[in-house]
Amino acid sequence: MPFPMLERIRQHFRNRWSNDGGYREVLTIAFPLILSTGSWSVQHFVDRMFLAWYSPEAIAASMPAGILNFTVMSLFIGTASYVSTFVAQYHGSNQHEKIGPLMWQGIYLSLIAGLVHFALMFAAEPIFVIVGHEPGVRELEVIYFTVLCTGAMPVVAASAMSGFFSGLGKTWPIMWINVIATAVNLALDYVLIFGRWGFPEMGIRGAGIATVISGVVSFAIYSALLLRPSYDRAFRTLRGWRPRIDLARRLVRFGLPSGVQFFLDVAGFTIFIILIGRLGTVNLAASNIAFNINTLAFMPMIGFGITVSILVGQFLGNNRPDKAAYATYSGFHITFMYMAIVAALYVIAPGIFLEPFLDHARPDTTAIREIGTVLLRFIALYCLFDSASIIFASAIKGAGDTRFVMFTILAAAVCVLSVPCYLAIHYFGAGLYTTWTIGTAYVCLLGIVFLLRFRGGKWKAMRVIEETPVLIPPAFPESPLSE
Repeated sequence: MPFPMLERIRQHFRNRWSNDGGYREVLTIAFPLILSTGSWSVQHFVDRMFLAWYSPEAIAASMPAGILNFTVMSLFIGTASYVSTFVAQYHGSNQHEKIGPLMWQGIYLSLIAGLVHFALMFAAEPIFVIVGHEPGVRELEVIYFTVLCTGAMPVVAASAMSGFFSGLGKTWPIMWINVIATAVNLALDYVLIFGRWGFPEMGIRGAGIATVISGVVSFAIYSALLLRPSYDRAFRTLRGWRPRIDLARRLVRFGLPSGVQFFLDVAGFTIFIILIGRLGTVNLAASNIAFNINTLAFMPMIGFGITVSILVGQFLGNNRPDKAAYATYSGFHITFMYMAIVAALYVIAPGIFLEPFLDHARPDTTAIREIGTVLLRFIALYCLFDSASIIFASAIKGAGDTRFVMFTILAAAVCVLSVPCYLAIHYFGAGLYTTWTIGTAYVCLLGIVFLLRFRGGKWKAMRVIEETPVLIPPAFPESPLSE
């Protein structure tokens, strides 16, 4: 009977929409984060588009230099942003007085990040000599990398501050701050890259300066919000400024593996880009454009990943692992459907995505267009597995299973991505498409592994916060209180 079956499907969807951890709750938290991460991807999309218009060398240099800078920064960003998981679990267990002090430990980490990146500025030239790209590209890589290093401290501090809001489920401030920072970056990109409105033409240096200033703007707005007395009364965001060894150790214990995982993931991708760069400027430019196109569609999934991590942390803090699992699958259903639509567009209409980069480019771009069309087909395949990787890795990290994620990324980045790509290019003379096949296999494997880990259920018993004392009412000794 088709109609009873249809009614069961409709009822199942209604339940999945309205239940705790259902589609509605996921979308309510995720929507501002989607706009937030979407604004970040728009920022990078337009930034790279302007550089593609400026010169092939500029777009070729922007990805290796930018991603190498972000690789180092990712270690600190991944650790500092893990503040959100602590905040979520403290919030779920009503330990609000520890939220502000924990956030400050992440802010102090940004000072170390700033010092490390300051030292790297003096090593930029020898680093990119070792990378071995063509001289014209290498010169621009050094310039871009050096400028970006000056902006590490405010970016890492803003990551810790955003973790305060996201852990509480207050995602709208994050969205507005990112939208404002993106607007600043895009305006400065236009005037500083091309020399408009009386500013000098600075090319890739101007793009780097615009990025650094937008990071400072984010930091400044977060700081202004956290100075509000209401937040200090509820969460000790000002009174909790002192360094706390116990909280710092706990943040490092759980957050550092998350930071290392983020670092390894980005580092594997960085090595991948660097190796592609040795196949020539055209191959590197086409790959950079393809990755930036994917970033525009990919970043909303990051918003869902953050949402899943928040909900898992809050539900586990309230001792409701079943709802944590329910929320995770709700997030996965939505992201998989979204990426399936995007994947179909990559295959059916690649020109929609490629033309913004190539229409205004100065030299002939026929070769880049042809290669980019093929690369979007690779992305169409692996982005479906990437949705599983992001959602299920975010879920188990939200519980505290950060070491498994770290070691999985380490093993896969070395054994499945970096070493096979190096051997394929340097010993077997493989070309661009073989390298991309290896990269696609890497992403697909991660999606499968994290799904299996999640289904194993070990994460349900994990917590990152301290054990809270259990109060047992005299009349009901078999029913401990959860508050």
